[in-house]
Amino acid sequence: MAFSSYIGSTRRGGWANSLLPSSSASNPKSKLTRKPRRRLFLRDFIFANFFIIGLSISLFLFLIVILRYGVPTPLSTHFKSKSSTRFSKPRKPISRKPVSAADSGSAAAAGATVDITTKELYDKIEFSDVDGGPWKQGWRVSYKGDEWDSEKLKVFVVPHSHNDPGWKLTVEEYYDRQSRHILDTIVDTLSKDSRRKFIWEEMSYLERWWRDSSDLKRESFTNLVKNGQLEIVGGGWVMNDEANSHYYAIIEQMTEGNMWLNETVGVVPKNAWAIDPFGYSPTMAYLLRRMGFENMLIQRTHYELKKELALHKNLEYIWRQSWDVDETTDIFVHMMPFYSYDIPHTCGPEPAICCQFDFARMRGFVYELCPWGDNPVETNQENVQERALILLDQYKKKSTLYRTNTLLIPLGDDFRYISIDEAEAQFRNYQMLFDYINSNPSLNTEVKFGTLEDYFWTLREEAERINHSLPGEIGSGQVGGFPSLSGDFFTYADRQQDYWSGYYVSRPFFKAVDRVLEQTLRTTDMMMAFLLGYCERAQCEKLPMGFSYKLAAARRNLALFQHHDGVTGTAKDHVVLDYGTRMHTSLQDLQIFMSKAIEVLLGIRHEKNDNNPSQFEPEQVRSKYDVQPVHRAIMAREGTRQSVVFFNPLGQTREEVVMVIVNRPDVTVLDSNSTCVQSQISPELQHDKSKIFTGRHRVYWQVSVPALGLQTYYIANGLHGCEKAKPAKLRFFSKSSSLSCPTPYACSKADADVAEITNRHQILTFDVKHGLLQKVSHKNGSQNVVGEEIAMYSSMGSGAYLFKPKGDAQLIIEEGGQLVISEGPLVQEVYSYPRTEWEKSPISHSTRVYNGENTVQEFLIEKEYHVELLGQEFDDKELIVRYKTDVDNKRIFFSDLNGFQMSRRETYDKIPVQGNYYPMPSLAFMQGSAGQRFSVHSRQSLGVASLKSGWLEIMLDRRLVRDDGRGLGQGVMDNRAMNVIFHIVVESNISATSNPVSSSLPLNPSLLSHRISAHLNYPLHAFIAKKPEELSVQPPPRSFSPLAAPLPCDLHIVSFKVPQPLKYTQQPLEDSRFALILQRQNWDSSYCRKGRSGCTRFADETVNLFYMFKDLMVLNARVTSLNLLHEDMDMLGYTEQFGDLAQDGHVLISPMEIQAYKLELRPPK
Repeated sequence: MAFSSYIGSTRRGGWANSLLPSSSASNPKSKLTRKPRRRLFLRDFIFANFFIIGLSISLFLFLIVILRYGVPTPLSTHFKSKSSTRFSKPRKPISRKPVSAADSGSAAAAGATVDITTKELYDKIEFSDVDGGPWKQGWRVSYKGDEWDSEKLKVFVVPHSHNDPGWKLTVEEYYDRQSRHILDTIVDTLSKDSRRKFIWEEMSYLERWWRDSSDLKRESFTNLVKNGQLEIVGGGWVMNDEANSHYYAIIEQMTEGNMWLNETVGVVPKNAWAIDPFGYSPTMAYLLRRMGFENMLIQRTHYELKKELALHKNLEYIWRQSWDVDETTDIFVHMMPFYSYDIPHTCGPEPAICCQFDFARMRGFVYELCPWGDNPVETNQENVQERALILLDQYKKKSTLYRTNTLLIPLGDDFRYISIDEAEAQFRNYQMLFDYINSNPSLNTEVKFGTLEDYFWTLREEAERINHSLPGEIGSGQVGGFPSLSGDFFTYADRQQDYWSGYYVSRPFFKAVDRVLEQTLRTTDMMMAFLLGYCERAQCEKLPMGFSYKLAAARRNLALFQHHDGVTGTAKDHVVLDYGTRMHTSLQDLQIFMSKAIEVLLGIRHEKNDNNPSQFEPEQVRSKYDVQPVHRAIMAREGTRQSVVFFNPLGQTREEVVMVIVNRPDVTVLDSNSTCVQSQISPELQHDKSKIFTGRHRVYWQVSVPALGLQTYYIANGLHGCEKAKPAKLRFFSKSSSLSCPTPYACSKADADVAEITNRHQILTFDVKHGLLQKVSHKNGSQNVVGEEIAMYSSMGSGAYLFKPKGDAQLIIEEGGQLVISEGPLVQEVYSYPRTEWEKSPISHSTRVYNGENTVQEFLIEKEYHVELLGQEFDDKELIVRYKTDVDNKRIFFSDLNGFQMSRRETYDKIPVQGNYYPMPSLAFMQGSAGQRFSVHSRQSLGVASLKSGWLEIMLDRRLVRDDGRGLGQGVMDNRAMNVIFHIVVESNISATSNPVSSSLPLNPSLLSHRISAHLNYPLHAFIAKKPEELSVQPPPRSFSPLAAPLPCDLHIVSFKVPQPLKYTQQPLEDSRFALILQRQNWDSSYCRKGRSGCTRFADETVNLFYMFKDLMVLNARVTSLNLLHEDMDMLGYTEQFGDLAQDGHVLISPMEIQAYKLELRPPK
């Protein structure tokens, strides 16, 4: 059947089918909180200085004991006996003074102390893929039989259904054909028997079902949640990807789901369930912890890593962030041990046996029979003993892989429990098996249906009573008996050498649109907050309130795309179209609102009604969901001026060289006071070797825009007394055709083999014949080799998920392309349309350097690649750019996780190229032994590797004919023309640093790197007046500057918004209707402390929320969780001073932390 769980229909590949879990509600008995294991307060200090002070302290203590008691008693270890109080209060996190900016970022800064790091696991594992027998990726599991004599085995069988919000069908198609029936079935079958349980995860489907359901059905659902039969796990809008998703979008999608659930059903989840993302990020663990989650479950990690953890009973652990020395980020994790989350791979180590207990595969159902030959049969009185003992044998074998005698058995697969008959078959047969096992005390087992909450509650209760810690184990103060771990779980491999690194790059066009929607939504939220904050009368609420439905839809469209088949690029073509259309629609809506909002904020729009069209339009426009945005051209008629308004979405004042397009070159730029501004004009270029010049022109000038504010500039024509925009000088290199010189530029030929462009800080040298960068020289005399290459992998086995190259990447650039060098006072650029073996090159590219006083741009190199992998000549090709530098990084580099933190990466010979590729959502850098650093910043997710010392390669696009056997049933052939922009920085440190080779801790970006990343990912929003004004009419100065002072350089506004705009007018003021989320960045202070341009204020100074805004009073400021639903700081792991904010409004955030506040804003009386 089309949606049956046959081999290959799900992402299991070819060994068997599998399923995903759902979520359920809070259990009433779940009051068991984290265990406060007592520990010596100065443990870390004593251990660090053991040889210096150990003997003295020991002798001193010994003498005191002798004097006080006469006879010495044994000194206790720091592994204190567990608290006997089962319902103990969570321990207060150790409160330490936040580290100063100068100390926080040094490469040698202290990191977390843990039992296991994923780097150590990779160093240890041989990756030999030994055949383990029935458990192919493990070993032949056995047990003695007496393991459960003193503590019986407690088994929780957790029914679930994994509902992808889009994969092979769109979210609406899945809802209509499957998910709504599944939710109906759950409510009906659970209501018949209180022993039945279920979990559900995705709120996107639940919200849709809720709208369609009767009041009676809704009430039944809520009752099942309240009585603990049905648990909502995770409760995000989707189960998000963890490789490509940006942390802003993860917070958004979790908040969207959790807030809807809390408003509608009255529960907030505390257990997370992520069985299908293709690898896992510690960022997710951090965000969940700061949202009040206590436990999480994961599945798709490298099969060799699962085996190594299982061998030492470390599949359950405490995940700690790499920077966390105080254990405030600890969260408990259960890792599933086997190949898949389907029923054959969840009851125990032998899938051929487990499949016999998937009763939906009995004859008469829609799912395929078991591929191993033995199929399930109905349980009856004659066979129940035999069947129960076979099943129990699997349970007991699986139990030996974990430390406790509490065992989790998921029971589900993709889109399961679709009918009453199917659900009854599972519940009926299992209940009979449970009854037999439970009625035989000699089996030492109690088994029942359960939720995640049932499982984690019972496990923690057992861990309170029985010490499962190993000697010398660091563990955690949160839950005793388990190891602590730090690191991430990329790159995932499910079998053999099948590494899932292809999805880091699949559908890169839509990965870019995702980030554009994020930064547009973030800016719209800010404007909405200011409109409502400054508003005192009902009529000024009309614009924001009238837009609130579209704002809510935009949040949900962004949230939907974070699904692990959305932003990953792993859905069918028509599903990608659906995601793309939703995002495009929301982008259009948000831009229309912003165009109107800036009029209000600038004091132009005063009318009471919102129906009038705006005077402004966005400077960039997208005509369709799958095309690049184009710049609108300013007409600049003689005797007129046209307004250009910029919004700065960052918390710091922004100095930046900007660009707009004009139709004619004789223009002048003015600021909002009508003062002349220096400007430059250059020809607009395009990816077309027969017509490189479009006939339009780019105007460049430097702007200054206040933090979170607006600034107006004018493009004028015919203004006397102002210097016109200065034309750039052009140099050409072209063997194939002669380029004609566009008016009004001076042109010459580039005759030498090399060419240079330069600014105040660096000189870039290019190989003219190939059009590629060769070298970066610095004005202080130092230089770096940066050899740019463009190459392609040929890949017969690659697909949407997998990257399986055949051999090395082959260079594609030949001698003799076209080169245009453009040199002006503000911008210098080299544009290359290279010669390749194809008539139409799949790539062209520009390299730019900027001159701008106090801008971050003057320290970076801008690379813009135009990529068109269109046409069958590029089938089964994967396009990369590679930078070959003289940085001796020993194949160790650092790439970011979700735009939030860095992870150390090391290239291993024992795994293939595809396993040495890693996600790069926004940044990768290499560092040499002398401290030289080469960083590449991106504004979209891609894949990155360092395959040889000094090399950094980034994949730009991939076009693949074949399906890679993970259930999608197609290749990736829907490539779009797109631009990829990198900002490259070459830095040297100014003080000593730790050796990145020997240290397993990640290094932090420099402060300059953080600033460049913010400018790239949160660009200025530009709006152009639809109509020009006459030069004779003098406009008033128009700007908007809402902050009392710019924020410290390393304090980032994650979001500032009205979380529930639809309910804004109904909420009382004391509800604190606004939300502000801040992050303090951690930066490497061995690099320039001031970010090379004007940073004077850092976040080790406090910011006072009450005085943050100029003309807005802040009332009722209080701290909250990142999903805006909890105000108990203990529950979130925050240090004590965070909770003290409400007294005086002072915000002091530790490096790396993200903290959320609820506020009320009012204009001053």
